[in-house]
Formats: sequence, structure tokens, C-alpha cells
Amino acid sequence: MRRLRQLAERTPAGRERYVDLLRAVAICMVVAGHWGVTVIGRDAAGRPTGHSALGDLPWAYPLTWVGQVLPVFFLVGGFANAASLTANRARGGDATGWLLARSARLVPPTTVLLLVLAAGAGGAYLWGAGEARIRTVVWFATIPLWFLVPYLAAVALTPPMHALHRRFGLAVPVALVGVVALGDVGRLAGPAPLAYGSYLTGWLAVHQAGFAWYDAHAAADGLRGGGAADGRHPLPTSRPAAVALLAGGLGALLLLTAVGPYPVAMLHVPGERLDNASPPSLALLALATAQLGLILLLRGPAEWWLRRPGPWQAVIAVNSVVLTAFLWHLTAALLLVGALDALGRLPTPAAGTAAWLAWRVPWLLLLAVVLAGLVAVFGPVEARAGRRRRAGEGARHRPARAGLVVAGYAAVIAGLLVNTVAPKTAPEPLGLPAPALVAYLAGAGLLRGLRSGWGSRG
Repeated sequence: MRRLRQLAERTPAGRERYVDLLRAVAICMVVAGHWGVTVIGRDAAGRPTGHSALGDLPWAYPLTWVGQVLPVFFLVGGFANAASLTANRARGGDATGWLLARSARLVPPTTVLLLVLAAGAGGAYLWGAGEARIRTVVWFATIPLWFLVPYLAAVALTPPMHALHRRFGLAVPVALVGVVALGDVGRLAGPAPLAYGSYLTGWLAVHQAGFAWYDAHAAADGLRGGGAADGRHPLPTSRPAAVALLAGGLGALLLLTAVGPYPVAMLHVPGERLDNASPPSLALLALATAQLGLILLLRGPAEWWLRRPGPWQAVIAVNSVVLTAFLWHLTAALLLVGALDALGRLPTPAAGTAAWLAWRVPWLLLLAVVLAGLVAVFGPVEARAGRRRRAGEGARHRPARAGLVVAGYAAVIAGLLVNTVAPKTAPEPLGLPAPALVAYLAGAGLLRGLRSGWGSRG
């Protein structure tokens, strides 16, 4: 508590605390949402299985408009990355140093998860567990990693994309939305490969909006001088503009789903004609627009509330381990299911039944306890990584190292991507595809070495 008070007292006056609150709320909603829609059953051999309840609950599809908060995370990520990159340059740093510092917060907690899962899978294999079963369990535990693929790509692309923002402003996300629209045409009418680019451009469009929001914050707080000529392209944040974004986004979303060809659900539902979230569709970007409008409308009351010591300290505490909680929340579910099954106390009610709904409350409470234990064990890795990241910002690095940094990011992203697309029943003794594990660890090791000063001769 003392450290939290100290961190709260040292918060810069110009910090947009609301962004930290949104990040914490978004991740907590993702965690609670994944847990809440989980259905536990049994396979033909009597072993526990799990799947999403959404396919069995059509009445819940409109609720996904509230539960789909990944656009919020990319929005606040764009804001935070623009703020961090701008501050880094003001201290004399360069893009290479900024990317290295950013990787210090994102990569180490992810590395720990993968190493622990691989070690556990290897032990299970030696114990005699089937390779396909091992892969299925690890596949479920690593579902959160798909999100890191586009987010790490957005981080790696922040320096050039921020430069484009400074040059062209909101025209950049508009162009990216056009690519998404073309991809949707490919998914709905063919050829389907036209949609491949949307996996990145859809999230980048939201990330770019975060740049514009940061410019509005910087202009309002007098953090930067000048006008559009110095590269500032602020997002309109007045109340009328926020209402227009909210109403326009909701109106477009209703037209696209009620009249147009897009599913109502903003999360994956097996059997739907397309998945609004993977890759992002125009319907999801309409939802993101509405969410942006609502966020702007709530900013004033939220900022007032966050000026109080208690709420702000709570936000700091959550953000210090927010990635750890996100990465381990499905592992917590696996551990709880395994423990209850071993004790013969695992309920398996059908989705949507009264028993299933009643089980949600103790289910969520038990999962929160298990996750709290995992965060207590692995959270310090993220907290230490955050301090190292802040210490590394502002440094300058020789140009030749930029290629190595890019290679490190590319290997990490490639490793996570290979694991994401690999079949969930593939025979993998370590639970993870060997190429994925090798690529990821090579990239993570390279970034760690660069942060430690290896290859300082360029």
C-alpha cells in the first residue's frame, strides 16, 4: 500500500488517468467475459471439455456489443504509445530505444507463460499423457495470445504509423477502414484472401484513432505547441462530437447487422457467415466508433473520480499486473476444472439452463481466487519489467541495431502466430508447435539481449 501511495503521489499532472482506467476495465471485462461464457462438459471418455456458450444463446448476441472491448484496448494502446513515443523523443531517444523499452513490458510476462506451459506439457508427456490431449489443453491456455499478435505488430509499427499520422492525420484510419471494407467484400462475395489484410489494418485503424485522441489531450493540456503544421491532428472531443460518434457508430452498426449482411454477435460464434472480430469487420469498427463516443462522454466524470487517492491507487495496482492477469486467466480456468474434477465436484450443467446460470457466481468467484494466486506468483515479473521499461526510455541506439530490434519483434510475432493457427489437436509433446516455440524464444532472447546491451557495437 505504501508503494501504491508513492506511485500515486508521483503521478505527473498531465497524465491522462482515464486511459489507465479504460485499460484496466477492458482487460477485466475480457477476463470476466471469457469465464462467464464458458461451458464445461465431458467427452465420450468422461474427460472435461469446454466451449463457449454463445452458440447456444442467441439471445445474448446483442450483449456482445458491450462485452467486445478489444477495440477499447487498441484505442488506449494508440493513445499510450503516442504519448510514450512523443515523450521518448522529447528526452532525446529514438524509435529503436523506444521499441526496446516497450518490449520490456510485453515480452517477459509472455515468455514466462510459454515456458511454464511448455514445462508442464513436457512433464505430462513423460507421465504418459497423449500428445493431442496435451496440445488441446495448452491451446486453450494460450487463446489469449492471439490478441498479442496484432497488438505487438501495432507496437512495432508505431514509429512509422505515428509519422504517417503527423503527416496525414485522420486520413490514415479512413484509408485503413477502406482496406477493411475491401476485405469484407472478399469474405462475403469472394475472393476470401482479400480479408487477410484486415487482421492488421482493422486494429491499426483503431490504434490510429488513439493517436488523434492523444493529440487532443496534448493540445488541451498545453503539452505541445503549434497547430496542424507541427504534425498535430487532434480528434474532436467536444460533447457534440462525442454524441455524433456514439450515435453514428450505433446507427451504422444497426444498419450493418439488421439490414446488412453482418452477424449481430461481435464475438466468435461457430456457424455464423463471418466472424466480426477475426478479422475486424466494418461492423466491429462501427462498434469501435460508438465506444469512442461513449468514452469521450464519460471522460469528465471519470477524471474527477480518479483524482481521489483510493480509486487511482486501485487503477495503478491493476495496471501493474494487467497483462499477467490477461495471460493467465484461462490457465486459471484449466486449473480449477482439473481440481474440481479430481475431487469429483465438477458441475457440468448445459448452457443457458437455470443450473448453469446459478453456477456463474461461484464459478467466477473461484476463478478469481485461482487467478489471484497466479498473479501473486507471476505478477512481479510484469512489475519489474515495467520499471525496466521506464528506465530504458530516452536512450539512443546505433542505427544498425534497428534491424535487430525489428527482427526480434518479427520472430516473437511469428512464434505467437504459428501457435495461434496450429490445430488444437496436433500431436505436440510440449503443447506448443516446435517452430513456434523456437521462433518466439529466439526473438524474445534477441530483444532481451539488446536491452541488456548485447551488440552495442552495432
